[in-house]
Amino acid sequence: MNKRIIAITACPTGVAHTFMAAEALTVAATKQGDWIKVETHGSVGAKNELTSDEIATADVVIIAADIDVDLSRFTGKRLYRTSTGAALKKPALEISQALTAATLYGEEGKIQAPSLKAELPAVYKHLMTGVSHMLPLVVAGGLCIALSFVFGIQAFKEPGTLAAALMQIGGKAAFALMVPVLAGFIAFSIADRPGLAPGLIGGMLASNSGAGFLGGIVAGFLAGYVAKYMVEKIRLPQVMDALKPVLVIPLLATMITGLVIIYVVGGPVSAAMMGLTTFLSGMTTANAMLLGILLGAMQCFDLGGPVNKAAYTFGVGLLASQSYQPMAAIMAAGMVPALGMGVTTWLAKAKFSQQEREAGKASFVLGLCFISEGAIPFAARDPMRVIPSTMAGGALAGGLSMFFGCTLMAPHGGLFVLAIPHAVGHVAMYLISIIAGTALTGVMYAVLKPAAQLQIAES
Repeated sequence: MNKRIIAITACPTGVAHTFMAAEALTVAATKQGDWIKVETHGSVGAKNELTSDEIATADVVIIAADIDVDLSRFTGKRLYRTSTGAALKKPALEISQALTAATLYGEEGKIQAPSLKAELPAVYKHLMTGVSHMLPLVVAGGLCIALSFVFGIQAFKEPGTLAAALMQIGGKAAFALMVPVLAGFIAFSIADRPGLAPGLIGGMLASNSGAGFLGGIVAGFLAGYVAKYMVEKIRLPQVMDALKPVLVIPLLATMITGLVIIYVVGGPVSAAMMGLTTFLSGMTTANAMLLGILLGAMQCFDLGGPVNKAAYTFGVGLLASQSYQPMAAIMAAGMVPALGMGVTTWLAKAKFSQQEREAGKASFVLGLCFISEGAIPFAARDPMRVIPSTMAGGALAGGLSMFFGCTLMAPHGGLFVLAIPHAVGHVAMYLISIIAGTALTGVMYAVLKPAAQLQIAES
């Protein structure tokens, strides 16, 4: 009997994985005769929103999300959690598991009886929720700072000028909010609204103490779990229960979080952050290249998965500390997989079907936009050859970017960021790094891919 399926997809950046996972689920469900509607939580908000009637008549709800999303609408429905990556790579399997393994969503807004195993991926989801809310601040702030340099590298020091205003917007406002927002939404992901205020305040304290994004992460998790514990354990008389979410928990959780950050965590984390910043600014060429190679390889290992996001989060966090080289290496490497797959379908046309060649063209365009997920269709078919090829190219691009001392003010945008003056430092060398990495990936996979594979696939 055909099923009625509704789903939500949401990735940390709200760009590639969100929409590609939605399309994969739609195609897989339609192919097996099921009705499906997917609500996508992209970078500009939710689209294709689910109606109350669609929710009420659904047999199962699939949440393919790497960030926290509001699930209060689905109380009492059978609900299944997965990641955008799993939904994208194996949509039919995820739908099958959802239909058989979904559990009722409880009255308290949590999946019933969560296990420790389930809590471990939740830590990643909480972190990515914070990162996804922080990203717009990083992009806007970084580009405002870059635009201030259009009038001269030191022009912002002149009071009353447009350059000074842009630097104030980007450096003193947007970048100042990065760590508090990161911490606040990590805590929000863990404890919902009771965690937001202590998370924001803990993040601000971490930022002011010099603990940077590392301190923000600590503050976010501390505030979130303290608030969550209080929500579950504090019991008040019914007449005072309304004060619990607006007064008791915010006050107590904020005090505990703040005191721990000030007296326990702030000093050591600040020292660690200062040491990291000093190390990065004083790296030798060899060390810089090694770091670039490592970050580049990580960026291309799982194409938007946890390892990729770990490298990306590292680079984004360092922008607040005025360390711009790692972010440049990460974005250069992140463009390589999709660009490389586009190049390889052109270099070795005979080894690819017409459909794969068309996919290669689309992949190339996605690569220009810093969407490495364009390579996922190729990696899913032939991971043992594609992944080493992308990692080799990404490592080369990242290493060369660090070797040339390239810098990047914004964490997204791909080659289109080059249109903004001073957003990228050493533009020509940056382009050479990307081209070199792309060429290596394209040539390597063109050589590794056997011609016989096409014949098997088409026979």
